[in-house]
Amino acid sequence: MRAAQRPRALPLRPGRDGPGRAGPDGNMLGMIKNSLLSTVETWPYRVLSKGEKEQLSYEERECEGGQFAVVEVTGKPFDEASKEAALKLLKYVGGSNDKGAGMGMTAPVSITAFPAEDGSLQQKVKVYLRIPNQFQASPPCPSDESIKIEERQGMTIYSTQFGGYAKEVDYVNYAAKLKTALGSEAAYRKDFYFCNGYDPPMKPYGRRNEVFPNWNLKKQLKHLL
Repeated sequence: MRAAQRPRALPLRPGRDGPGRAGPDGNMLGMIKNSLLSTVETWPYRVLSKGEKEQLSYEERECEGGQFAVVEVTGKPFDEASKEAALKLLKYVGGSNDKGAGMGMTAPVSITAFPAEDGSLQQKVKVYLRIPNQFQASPPCPSDESIKIEERQGMTIYSTQFGGYAKEVDYVNYAAKLKTALGSEAAYRKDFYFCNGYDPPMKPYGRRNEVFPNWNLKKQLKHLL
């Protein structure tokens, strides 16, 4: 009798197979390795001024532009949509790209939120992650077609910081507090703001979240909508 033939091993496909490149398991392993072992680059900015009012501290910042990976999700609650989009972006920088490159980590994951008339957030988010500096000039092409690479201009913003595992209710609360603290003197857009998270889900303490509810209108922001 003929011995049973062993299944023939298929060659690895760059950008698709191997750690950080193959189906769900490989992508997840690459993402976790990239998240835990990489140095985190913070979105570059400089502080222009600081303020405090009604027990709320805030900063005015000038943030640099650059190349960002972005995912838009509609038709889902804010927390669910944000988590779904952020996971896609973390997989992208973890190796789910045409170069199979673990690109390192940047922070924050930045969510453009659109408030409804009652102050809650609409079922629409655009989630951004700044491309690491090493890949700014030529970002790898995402394997996930829902991820787009966009150039984002520099902008001047106001920011306040808080801790914990942030959810929609927290961002809405702190956005309202900061708007109250700034009063009517600051020029800003009222139809959207940024919700920012700096830490991976596995970090239980010392978490950093920020909300940017006010933009200086000198910068053009149409590309964020």
